[in-house]
Amino acid sequence: MQEKKAGPQRSDAQRNRERILEVAVAELTRCPDAPLSAIAKKAGVGQGTFYRNFPHREALVLEIYRHEMQQVADSATELLESREPDEALRAWMDHLARFAMTKAGLAEAIRQATGTPGAQKPGPTPVIAAAELLLRAGEKAGTIRPGVSADDFILAISGLWQLDPHTDWQPRATRLLDLVMDGLRVGAPGR
Repeated sequence: MQEKKAGPQRSDAQRNRERILEVAVAELTRCPDAPLSAIAKKAGVGQGTFYRNFPHREALVLEIYRHEMQQVADSATELLESREPDEALRAWMDHLARFAMTKAGLAEAIRQATGTPGAQKPGPTPVIAAAELLLRAGEKAGTIRPGVSADDFILAISGLWQLDPHTDWQPRATRLLDLVMDGLRVGAPGR
């Protein structure tokens, strides 16, 4: 018997999957213990469709995390297409801050999902690659100091994750990210 090859999803199957993810983000951000049946119902899909896509809660939560991280990472390329590299980096930092604050409710769901035996939280690889892309573009344009690694950058902005998303976090995040951006510009040859 031949093994069935996994091909691209049908468009309706892809829409169902995207709708499940969209509803799940909202529901799990609001309540990390939201019942999967409620998510399926709000997404307008049956239990079979839901479980075909996400056989258990952990699979759903980890896919949300991966999907959301990929969206943040993908925005780096889009920003570079429409802005100067240093402006793209600064705008991307705001995008990352919004992601961090608005998805803070998912933190508990992610902790629950990765707390089960054998479950592993996906790494921030796409975000690190996006930071590297933006830093190298700024370095090449002469607007970012040479030699800053993506790891250094992530460490420098890690204060974002100390902000309370239930407060007026935006002014403080803006000050923090402006400070980091000022530091990245110091010593840039094109400044």
